[in-house]
Order: sequence, then C-alpha cells, then structure tokens
Amino acid sequence: MKTSAALAALGLLAAAPAAHAADAAAGEKTFAKCKSCHMIEGGGETIVRGGKVGPNLYGIVGRQAGSVEDYRYGDSLVEAGEKGLVWDQASLADYITDPRGFLSDYLGGSARSKMSYKLRSGSEDVSAYLAQFGGES
Repeated sequence: MKTSAALAALGLLAAAPAAHAADAAAGEKTFAKCKSCHMIEGGGETIVRGGKVGPNLYGIVGRQAGSVEDYRYGDSLVEAGEKGLVWDQASLADYITDPRGFLSDYLGGSARSKMSYKLRSGSEDVSAYLAQFGGES
C-alpha cells in the first residue's frame, strides 16, 4: 500500500506544470520596451540600436554592476558593484522587475536607482535574451 501511494505521489509531481523557462525569443520582443533607453552594441556590431540614456547592455551578464566605462551610474548601483554584485540572469531579472527595491535589498538599506522603469513581466526572458550577447550565460 505504501508503494502505491508513493507511486501516485510521484505521478502527481510529474504531472505538475513546469516552472516558466526563460525564453530568449520572447525576451527579444519584450526588449522593445527597453530600447528607448538602452542599446546593445559590441563585438563590432550593433545588435539593437537604442537610446543612450541607459548603459549599453552588451555583455551585461557576467559583468560587475555599475562598471561600463564612460557611463555615469547612480551611486547605489556603483556601491552594489563594489560590494560584489556581478550580473547573472537571475539577479538581472530581479533588478529589471524593481530596480530600487533590488538595490535596497542588496545593500541592506535605502537605495536609489536612476532606472525608474519596472518591467512587470518577462524579466526572465529579457535576461535570457541579453545573456546571448558577449557575457557569460
């Protein structure tokens, strides 16, 4: 009897819906919301021609936060980078969802972010899309 109950439980687990897997193709479409401020340029090519209000996002995954040369970051993002924040897909997705909240949590107190836009959905997809360009995935 215990064996059949265990098998039934395993069957329910197998039938449970899988967690949302990041989709770089969907992230490319969602990135259209980001390109008013950000570009993706590197490796001798322009991947997405965008604004220059925000930093170039080429190679962001695997890069220390707040470290693109010639871009003037907010103090909180620079501090986070100095304290060891290196962007990976998960941290980037969390940041995109709520930049100020992410930095406040990371720094353990009040923080500010120059990025005021909050991407309410699709941040995992956008981070998967950005991971394709010049960084570590």
